[in-house]
Amino acid sequence: MVQIVLCTINAKWIHPSLALRLLKANLPPVLGSNRNCTILEFALRQNLADKVSAILAEKPEILALSVSIWNHNATAELLDALKTNWIKTEKPVIILGGPELSPLPPETTIFDHVDFVIRGEGEHVFARLCQDIANDLPAAKAHYGKIIDADPVNLNTLKSAYDVYSEEDIQRKLIYVESSRGCPYNCAFCQCAVTDKSNGSIQNVREFPLEPFLHDLEKLLQRCRAQKKTVKFLDRSFNVNIPRALKILEFCLEKTSAYKNDSSLQFHFEMVPHVFPVELQNILTLFPRESLRLEIGIQSFNSQTNTLINRVSNPERELELLRFLREKTKAIVHADLIAGLPGENLTSFGLGFDRLWTALSTAHNSALFEIQLGILKCLPGTPIWTMANEGRFKVSYNKAPPYEVIETDCLPKAEMDKLKNFARFWEIIINRRAFPDLLPHLTPPGEAVFDRFMELSQELYQHFGKNYGIAKQELEKELKNLICWADHSA
Repeated sequence: MVQIVLCTINAKWIHPSLALRLLKANLPPVLGSNRNCTILEFALRQNLADKVSAILAEKPEILALSVSIWNHNATAELLDALKTNWIKTEKPVIILGGPELSPLPPETTIFDHVDFVIRGEGEHVFARLCQDIANDLPAAKAHYGKIIDADPVNLNTLKSAYDVYSEEDIQRKLIYVESSRGCPYNCAFCQCAVTDKSNGSIQNVREFPLEPFLHDLEKLLQRCRAQKKTVKFLDRSFNVNIPRALKILEFCLEKTSAYKNDSSLQFHFEMVPHVFPVELQNILTLFPRESLRLEIGIQSFNSQTNTLINRVSNPERELELLRFLREKTKAIVHADLIAGLPGENLTSFGLGFDRLWTALSTAHNSALFEIQLGILKCLPGTPIWTMANEGRFKVSYNKAPPYEVIETDCLPKAEMDKLKNFARFWEIIINRRAFPDLLPHLTPPGEAVFDRFMELSQELYQHFGKNYGIAKQELEKELKNLICWADHSA
C-alpha cells in the first residue's frame, strides 16, 4: 500500500483546496483511504520549517502538490528545503498539478524538482498514475514521460469530494463547491480564454449532474448546521444557464430560510453582469440579509478597453444592475475593477471607479458592498500575454508569478505604483470597514472619491513608509489627523 500525501499552500488557512479533496475522492478505494492518503494544507505565511516537518512526518512515497500563481514561488521554496532532507531519507515520487502549470514550458525551473507534471484536469489521470507508480515506477515513467497533458474530465464520471471535508474543515474553514466548470467568454486576461470560443454560448461550460450535486450539497450543509458558514461556488460564470441557476438558487434560498438565523449561512456566487433576466433578479430579492455574496466582474467601463480585451460590456446596464442589487436585495455586493488594461489611463480608470462607487454607495441599504481594485496580471498562455509578447500591447510585467503588470503605455510606473498603494489602503480601510465612524469623512456616499482617496493613500504611504503591517491604532490616529487637516483647509 503506497503512502500518498496531497499538499498545497493556500493564501490563508481558512481556504480549503477542493482540488486536493477531488483527487482523494477519485483515487481507487485502496489508495484513497484515510490510512494511506493524507491531505496537508499550509498557509503562505506559515513557517517553512513547519511545512517541511509536517511532510516528512508523513513519510510519503508519493507527494502531490497543487500549484497556483499565488503559491508557485512558495512551492518551489518548499521543494528546495525538502531536497536537503531527502539526501538522508528516500525521496518520494513528486507530482505537480494545478492551474498555474498548464501553460508553462517544460524547462520551467520548478519542474526540475519533480517526476511528473499533470497539466489540465487531473482527477482521473492522477488516479491512474498513482496506481501505475505503485505497481511499477520505472514502467510508469517510461509510459507517461514527465509532462502529462490531461483532457477535460467528463463531470458525470467524477465522484463527489464533499464528504472528504473533515470536521475541522467544517468548523474552521470556508466551504468550496462547484456546480460547473469553464466559461463561455473570451476575456483576454483570463486563462479560460486560452482556446477560441463564441461569446455568449454556454457550450464550453460543463455542468455537474444537477440532482446528484444538490443531493451532495444537502448532505454537506447538514454537517454545517451548527456552524456559521460561507459556501463559495467556484463556478466562473454561475448565471450563464438561467434555468439551472434558478434551481440552485431556489435550493439555497430554502436552506437559508431553514437555517438557525438569517446570517448564519451565506452563499457566494460569481456572476456575469450582462445575464440578469427578471426571474433571476426576483429570486435574489428573497434572500435574507447578507445570506448572499455576489461577486460581479466589471473590470472596466472604458468601451475601447473592453473591445481590446474582447469583453462583453454595457456600462449603463451594468450600473443599473448594481443599483438594483444595492436597492432591492439584501446581498453583499462585491464588484471588481482591473487597473492596467490596454487603452486605459489613470484618468479613465478614476472616472470608472467613481461611477462604480456612486452606483453602489447611494443605495439606502445596510448590507455591505465592496469594490476590489485588482492589478492586471499577464498570465502565461492568455491572449493578453500573447498580445504583450507580440508587441500589440505595450506593457512591462513581472515574468515571475503572479505576473503582475509594472507599467503600460497608458499607465507609467509611477502612476501604477500609486494605484497599487491606493488598492492596498482601500482594502484595509474601506472594504474591511476597519473604522466605520470615519467612513463618511473618507468616502462620502454618492460623491466622487477616487481623487480624494488617491491623495489620502499617498499621504498615508509618505507618513508610514509602507502599506502593510501598520498597527490599527496608529492608522486610525493618522486618519483622524488627515481628516482634521482636510476639514480645516476647507
